[in-house]
Amino acid sequence: MKNLNDHPSFIYTFAYNDAERSLCHLEMRSFFGYDTDMKILKSDTKIDPSRSPFMKGRMDILAEGDTVEEIIAAAHLFGEEGETNKVIFLKINDRQGEDKIENKERLHIERAIGSEMKGDFDLHNPEQFFAIAPYQQRWYFGTYTKSEPIWFNHIKKPKEYSTALSTRVARAVANIAVPHPSGVRAIDPCCGIGTVLVEARSMDIDIVGRDINPLVCIGSRENLAYFGLTGQVEKGAIQDIEEAYDVAIIDLPYNLYTHASWEEQLTILKHAKRIAKRVVIVTIESMDDRLESIGLHIKDRCITTKQQFEREILVCESK
Repeated sequence: MKNLNDHPSFIYTFAYNDAERSLCHLEMRSFFGYDTDMKILKSDTKIDPSRSPFMKGRMDILAEGDTVEEIIAAAHLFGEEGETNKVIFLKINDRQGEDKIENKERLHIERAIGSEMKGDFDLHNPEQFFAIAPYQQRWYFGTYTKSEPIWFNHIKKPKEYSTALSTRVARAVANIAVPHPSGVRAIDPCCGIGTVLVEARSMDIDIVGRDINPLVCIGSRENLAYFGLTGQVEKGAIQDIEEAYDVAIIDLPYNLYTHASWEEQLTILKHAKRIAKRVVIVTIESMDDRLESIGLHIKDRCITTKQQFEREILVCESK
């Protein structure tokens, strides 16, 4: 299949509600270096759309033009003889208001492209999906990969805590901490029941877990095993860690039984700074000044809510 671009580039679409906007945008910035309210973006960075709880899919761009007619004219170059395909007009695009492309025209464009391609057009069970979309005054066409909600299968765990991060938030936190996993070593030294560990390990992120509570360590291992995942979970305090990591994820203890005092939190954060170059913190308290006082500079942040419960996610680096 011929790529008409000089170098690979991709279009991603997203779905999120108002309460998830801040979290999704931080994940976008972590993956791509910028965010957008359009729920569609173009990037040279390739990400598996199933990693994100907010991505709908990814188009691998094969052709682009000023008009859709240019795409239709080039459609005969794409597809494979003997294979079936389907063309999808991405409903999430930047044509809104008076410029919105209605359903009748979208269907016409899908058929016009599909009828010119090699292979057979199959609406129900195609071997290959393609996508077409307008974006920033140009038209783009390419292969399409739909996001699979892997995280959704992790919602029901054998061991759970009511105050644990939701599965969707945990997956986004793992992506924010380790957007590009190659060569990155991560640690969750207060891993609790392993909500972040499960999401990270399901994305092949190199992460280890640790907790001072032996019971949650057992529960964390059980949750990993339940989903067929492997991962190291050790009992122990963060003070005892001697290895160095690229990033530490710290979901500060805060429930009725384990709420840490500021002195205890300070110990955790100081040692997180000691063992990792980068620290991603989940907290229910404002702590900007305190973090600055121990040499952790906040590089990015977002807010996520669960019912009336609000958490802040802080991306920090050593000064």
